[in-house]
Amino acid sequence: MNPDSEPTQTSSIRGDAVRIAVFMGVAGSGKTTAGALMAGRLDWDFAEADEFHSAANVAKMSGGIPLTDADRMPWLAALRAWIDKEIADDRRGVMTCSALKRIYRDLLRAPGVVFVHMSGSVQTVEARMAARQGHFMPPSLLASQYADLEELDPDEDYVVVNLDLGLSPAEEVDSVIRALGLSTKN
Repeated sequence: MNPDSEPTQTSSIRGDAVRIAVFMGVAGSGKTTAGALMAGRLDWDFAEADEFHSAANVAKMSGGIPLTDADRMPWLAALRAWIDKEIADDRRGVMTCSALKRIYRDLLRAPGVVFVHMSGSVQTVEARMAARQGHFMPPSLLASQYADLEELDPDEDYVVVNLDLGLSPAEEVDSVIRALGLSTKN
């Protein structure tokens, strides 16, 4: 494996201490693809954050209107409730969530939660968005996503997957599993 393809990280959470991996990033970055693949490989529960949005939020985004922080707060509360239940039930899980701002990540953060930032150039993500079908988020909102994106701080537990390297989703997930010191079910 090319060392340049390994994620950068500040995560102090490793191995069995990882309870929830939150795949984050802008729309079209491959959060759902990679997150579902990782959940399957580890036999962990999986939650797609888009399924937690209210009908009003989906309608807004479908109409090309970016969500406000106020729009996102009930959604983030529902995601945090899922995280809390997983941890309380002694389960492990993978969640997808844009988590673009520090305040959103702070609402999701709990002991054992690590963020997996699917990070790439606008050009790379635009190409990914153009290739997907049936998603309510139009490519026209990508600029607003990048405008909202706040880089992770050193005190946050995270790994960053560089999408611009052109790895397959399986290779991306392999690198995250290695970086976090996790063992697959097989």
